[in-house]
Amino acid sequence: MTLIASARSTPGLLKQDVLVDGRFHLVTDEPERLGGTDTGPSPHELLVAALASCTATAVAAYVRTKEWDVGVIRVDAEYEQKAEPREFRLTIHVEKPITDEQHERLDKVAASCAVRRSLLTGFDIRECIVVGGVGDGG
Repeated sequence: MTLIASARSTPGLLKQDVLVDGRFHLVTDEPERLGGTDTGPSPHELLVAALASCTATAVAAYVRTKEWDVGVIRVDAEYEQKAEPREFRLTIHVEKPITDEQHERLDKVAASCAVRRSLLTGFDIRECIVVGGVGDGG
């Protein structure tokens, strides 16, 4: 399955209008200290947000299928972008007590999140530059 995201810049700014898979619009920007206007998360912030939300979704989906009452699930993701190699730290919070068996299972489920698997597998990135034909991108 191929996913497509198109980022359209705002002339003179670091702000981007991003169309994700032809369905969802979001805005990225950089903090003022980096020359942006801070009107949206930066791309690095979206990266860590993607990992946190994917992990939370995987855990919530599993908990739902097992009909476990764990209450609210929260995943905190920290991204150390200057470390070599880059480092993510995940903390998964569940509101209600769980057994050791449930804890072990949720660890495995969290590790199966698609974003995490993609990050661990690595990427090939190919690019080309096309002059003209910017249009509306959608």
